[in-house]
Amino acid sequence: MPAHPRPDVHRPVWLLDVDGVVNADRPGWGGPPRRTMVWSDTDRVSYRIRWAPALLDRIRCLHLGGAVEVRWCSTWCPDAHRLEQLWRLPPLVSALDADPMPRGADCWPLKRAAAARVLAEGRRLVWTDDEAIPGPGAARDRLTRGGRALLIAPRFRQGLQPADLDLIESFADATA
Repeated sequence: MPAHPRPDVHRPVWLLDVDGVVNADRPGWGGPPRRTMVWSDTDRVSYRIRWAPALLDRIRCLHLGGAVEVRWCSTWCPDAHRLEQLWRLPPLVSALDADPMPRGADCWPLKRAAAARVLAEGRRLVWTDDEAIPGPGAARDRLTRGGRALLIAPRFRQGLQPADLDLIESFADATA
């Protein structure tokens, strides 16, 4: 399995948020969650991170196996190297590069623009975010037109669940 799969226009880009998606209070996954504190150079403070190891295993396998190209799409982008080290992920592309990085709803327009850029690249899109994904309406319809995007907004306390990863795998397989 290659450490850094080469870009492939047939492989979907997965925009991955962290808080409420991977970092969740009750991640489940049939085993005890892991937890630690992660230092943010940007905020100059440590944040509590709690995740399901099995979730990270599946994300890592999907990316390294070439099924998807994972890109960070999170307020964690400036400190993503710390998460990559913690979760044994290869260096991933950051979809957001604002300096300073807006927080909360102020970041949503940047995330939505990142999703639009993926589609403009001619790539299919997987987007997992507990807050920024547009609800029913024109903005969501533009993203999902023609089945080119899979949008998953997990419950922030549970984050992504096994069924969500099954959907992502099926979506990726459909593009193979």
